[in-house]
Amino acid sequence: MNHMAGRVAVAAILFGCLPNMALSQAERPRAREVGLEIGIFEPGRLNAITDVEGVKVGHRTIISPPNVLTGITAILPHSDNLYSSRVPAAIHVGNGFGKLLGVTQVRELGEIETPILLTCTLCVWQAADAMVEWMLQQRGMDEVRSINPVVGETNDGTLNDIRSRPISPADVVAALEEASTDAVDEGAVGAGAGTIAFGWKGGIGTSSRVLPQELGGYTIGVIVQSNFGGVLQIGGAPVGVELEQYSFSGPTSSDGDGSIMIVVATNAPLLSRNLERIAKRAIMGLARTGSFASNGSGDYVIAFSTAPGVRRSTNGGVSTYEDLANTSMSSLFAATVEATEEAIYNSLFKAETASSNGRTVEALPLEATLEVLRRYGIIR
Repeated sequence: MNHMAGRVAVAAILFGCLPNMALSQAERPRAREVGLEIGIFEPGRLNAITDVEGVKVGHRTIISPPNVLTGITAILPHSDNLYSSRVPAAIHVGNGFGKLLGVTQVRELGEIETPILLTCTLCVWQAADAMVEWMLQQRGMDEVRSINPVVGETNDGTLNDIRSRPISPADVVAALEEASTDAVDEGAVGAGAGTIAFGWKGGIGTSSRVLPQELGGYTIGVIVQSNFGGVLQIGGAPVGVELEQYSFSGPTSSDGDGSIMIVVATNAPLLSRNLERIAKRAIMGLARTGSFASNGSGDYVIAFSTAPGVRRSTNGGVSTYEDLANTSMSSLFAATVEATEEAIYNSLFKAETASSNGRTVEALPLEATLEVLRRYGIIR
């Protein structure tokens, strides 16, 4: 059996059959599809990070019974060579219990020169090595002698045999080369395949906001890899308490450890200083869902701008960049908080129950959740 056929067969074993798996994913709604509208601004056409023009997302989900359930998610700010056409960027650390690779150079230079990869904790270095090799093969890279790969992670070791470090170079290349500007698959896919959030199955989630023209008309897009704990709130309703699943609720409950990676993209012309301010606001969206950033939770935000007027080249000399005024930032802050909160909910709503590594993690029970949301007047 070849490598790909083996993974297809694995999926059939775990989920019954591939057609049923696809149907089930389609049947589990996104948050907005059940009437949960977060905030005051409207989402983009896809309600995804790919609403920011040019941004691409690709997944590679790795399933190998009985113990492997993990993957790779790639985020590409644009389709050009990122090494020679860099985007301004910033990283904010909400809690530093993590292995985010590349952070010091991004903070020093205020730019990203590679795609962003998300994966499992012990797979960070294989993913980085494979992406470096892939980049060195790109056009115009013949003389390059230094690359700063940006790779984030969360620990999926409950559902995944993380010590086997199952990410291969082919998985990384597939995620990078199959990335697209289309709608983003959510839930237990890619880097979210084996994650857990609030004691339920977590995963990949995304959302976006488009500002009105009088506020600039800019787009904010967010994608998350949710794998953290806390006391789940949805739109302010105490869902975790009502469903009796939350941190510190009993002798077998979690203390909230885990992690989350949050990536924020915008087409607003921002340099690294204001991108860092945007990244800080994403943590506020995380807090709205009930996270308290526990001791063992690595909570990181990477923010970048795709605006053509802020791109950076490797040429020397003096450069002139566009830079949105501080007084125009508040609406972008609000949009970031909203999109982050909704992306986390989408990661929970779309994720399915998963069994691997001798354990089963249930999906968020939708009917019970909706009953709570109706009772608290969050949805009608």
